[in-house]
Amino acid sequence: MVDMETIDSDVMKPLLEYGKSILSMPSRFPLKEMAALLQDQVIYTAQISMGQSIQDTVNHILSGDAALLLNGVHQALFISAKGWEKRSVEEPATEAVIRGQREGFTEDLRTNTSLIRRRLKTPQLKMEAMKVGKLSDTNIVITYLEGVVQESLVAEVKERISRINIDAVLDSAYIEELIVDSPYSVFPQVNNTERPDKVAAYLLEGKIGIIVDNTPFALLVPVNFFEMLQSSEDYNQNYIFSTVIRWLRFVMMVTALLLPSLYIAVTTFHQEMLPTTLLLSISSSRETVPFPAFVEALIMEIFFECLREAGIRLPRTVGQAVSIVGALVIGQAAVQAGIVSATMIIIVSITGISSFIFPTFSQGIAIRLLRFPMMIFAATLGLYGLLMAYLILLIHMARLRSFSVPYLSPMAPLNFKSLKDIYLRLPRWGMMKLSRSKE
Repeated sequence: MVDMETIDSDVMKPLLEYGKSILSMPSRFPLKEMAALLQDQVIYTAQISMGQSIQDTVNHILSGDAALLLNGVHQALFISAKGWEKRSVEEPATEAVIRGQREGFTEDLRTNTSLIRRRLKTPQLKMEAMKVGKLSDTNIVITYLEGVVQESLVAEVKERISRINIDAVLDSAYIEELIVDSPYSVFPQVNNTERPDKVAAYLLEGKIGIIVDNTPFALLVPVNFFEMLQSSEDYNQNYIFSTVIRWLRFVMMVTALLLPSLYIAVTTFHQEMLPTTLLLSISSSRETVPFPAFVEALIMEIFFECLREAGIRLPRTVGQAVSIVGALVIGQAAVQAGIVSATMIIIVSITGISSFIFPTFSQGIAIRLLRFPMMIFAATLGLYGLLMAYLILLIHMARLRSFSVPYLSPMAPLNFKSLKDIYLRLPRWGMMKLSRSKE
């Protein structure tokens, strides 16, 4: 776990040289001051600390440091000489962009904190260390901009993390589940990212980043629902194009959530709403299908989710091919066999494509899960049931909080000034005016 070259060149070599020189001295150096002398004048390593307890020594050694023990001295010198293998900085795999920064977090905590410091060169950037996990003793860094963030929010984040009582923290997801306001909600109340530029942008907005050792995913709090639909690339492209893409995301979100349910409700209870030509076309395609629309949609949605998971778990070289070929071949065979209709294949395909548009993966999972209860309500009461389910969902989202911040803000409660960065992406000069108005 240590770098042996550092131990040899920066610790052992100067100690041996000092040992030879001290023998020729007429008087010995006081033993009680030996530790301070070695720390300040002999050992070359910059990061050296002292400790007196056995537990401190064990913790430092397990963290990759070297401990220097002196006979007759009641202190130990802890020398930073970490040398374990770590992954180099690469482009994030889950948040790829066409135009933007290509650096992503790694599993090394110090590398991640340095990536943020490179982007925010200000003494206002604060990083406070904590440890969580009785067995793992995992290092956690809470980062924020002093003077920009609310002090009450910083205190709340520290208090929630300090309450965590767990044996080990192996990923930032452990922390996320233990600090959210509503753990039984499917909606993500903590954002996660592999991009240091995204963390820097959130810190500039007065939010807090939580960086966990041994994981490339940093946590961001608080968040709202609309931030999950925003991508880092929105601020790197032309503002007109970014605005149109945001509108497209909203349309695709509604499509991914409601399209199968709307099809079930209309074809089962409200056929009079369809034009005659379209109704005849749908009826002819479902003529040989032995299942009602709800069962038909349920079979295809479950099958599509299985294909999606299979494509993720398989090796990357064959995963995409299997999912695409499987969808084409099995979908076509199911239509020819009369198990499902061609219209349902189109509905499920459009829904699946729409669910891929979410910049935040956890938000896409929530919409995918909510699609099934929506289908049940639509199959039970038609459009009335669909409207009822939508209102229940809206009430639930209005009650959610992310570190005491309303989840639907700035829509509920309404803030007209902040709406300019929700449905629109203003040009850069407009964003500057918006930030001044927030101040």
